[in-house]
Amino acid sequence: MDAKYIWEDVLKTVKQLDPKKLEIVKATLPVVKEHGEAITTRFYVRMFEKHPELKNIFNMTHQKTGHQPRALANAVYGAAANIEDMSTIMPVLERIGQKHRSLQIKPEHYPIVGENLLAAIKETLGDAATDEVIDAWADAYEVISDVFIRMEDKLYKTTEAEPGGWAGFKEFIVDRKVQESDVITSFYLKPKDGATLPRFIPGQYITVKIDIPQEEFTQLRQYSLSDKPGRDYFRISVKREEPIGEGYPPGVVSNDLHKFFNEGDILPVSAPAGDFYLDMDSKEPVVLLSGGVGLTPMMSMLNTIAEEQPERKVYYFHAARNSKFHAFKGYVEDLAATKPNVQSFVIYDNPTDADRNAKNYDKEGYITLEYLKSVLPSKEAQFYFCGPTPFMKAVNNALKEWGVPAEDIHYEFFGSFDDIEG
Repeated sequence: MDAKYIWEDVLKTVKQLDPKKLEIVKATLPVVKEHGEAITTRFYVRMFEKHPELKNIFNMTHQKTGHQPRALANAVYGAAANIEDMSTIMPVLERIGQKHRSLQIKPEHYPIVGENLLAAIKETLGDAATDEVIDAWADAYEVISDVFIRMEDKLYKTTEAEPGGWAGFKEFIVDRKVQESDVITSFYLKPKDGATLPRFIPGQYITVKIDIPQEEFTQLRQYSLSDKPGRDYFRISVKREEPIGEGYPPGVVSNDLHKFFNEGDILPVSAPAGDFYLDMDSKEPVVLLSGGVGLTPMMSMLNTIAEEQPERKVYYFHAARNSKFHAFKGYVEDLAATKPNVQSFVIYDNPTDADRNAKNYDKEGYITLEYLKSVLPSKEAQFYFCGPTPFMKAVNNALKEWGVPAEDIHYEFFGSFDDIEG
């Protein structure tokens, strides 16, 4: 699944932009970057007005929060800035391509995006967006979209051809529904047709499709798989999301799953995807760090290492409000007690009186660099982390301050990566 093997042959045949138009794109990159979020916000308004059916694909909550326009602005700028050699941003291409495949983005969507993106550039930049500028950006978009179309075509074909793989969305039955904490519930999903499941890589996610009666459009959401591959089920562990601010509803899909989906119900699912996954070829120690429901991909990695790599050391740090919000607590404790290669550390920022009396956590407060240094034998390890934005940013900054090489830092995040790296 390494990006260089997936995309290498595609990138070798990337179309080249006309030199004159390339210079125009380069010259206008700063102004496009400066107004990037305004351009992409206007783009989504235009596109949804002309093609409301695309609301069946896009997460409309991310539209309201600004995550999606910001992410698109970053992607457009990054691709255009590296258009002469897109291999330099291969990890970004991998991430976007995987998400597009999981959401079932198809070649026919790209002309719609291009038309509305160019119109949004023109509307936002006004007189600065001359015909010559728009023409150059149109050709640049054609180069970029051609890369993604061919990349995603390869992903679609590879995914469908894998043992147990499939195209589009496939019906799964909710085999079990298990409450893991006050806010997290696991759904054990088995294919309705009884087929063998494909062997995903620990850390990857699936996309579920839900039609909610009170919602006009189909809802697609991505959830990390929370158990190891090789089972006869997929497991997702879903947090019941509360409202994120005034004017924003609570998590539409997460609440619907918690309230209305029960054992025996049908849930359409696309095949596993994602560029965040455990390096199974490495024997280096692994440090897993999660906050809240960010533990879901970590559980997949932890279970895989515990069962399939018993000689590989794994240190698992989980941060939660307290034990009421801590999913899989007893399970991980038992795993650490029975597997010599597993060590577990629990951090609560607001422990209950019962937690304090039971002394069932290791640190009160937050994961800090000082704490990591105090319990880890060294920084010579592969670090994987996932959780809320503040948690992600704090962990990323701590690891960088410690001098952990960038190639040893891996994380999953479904928003704008600038929120973590910025």
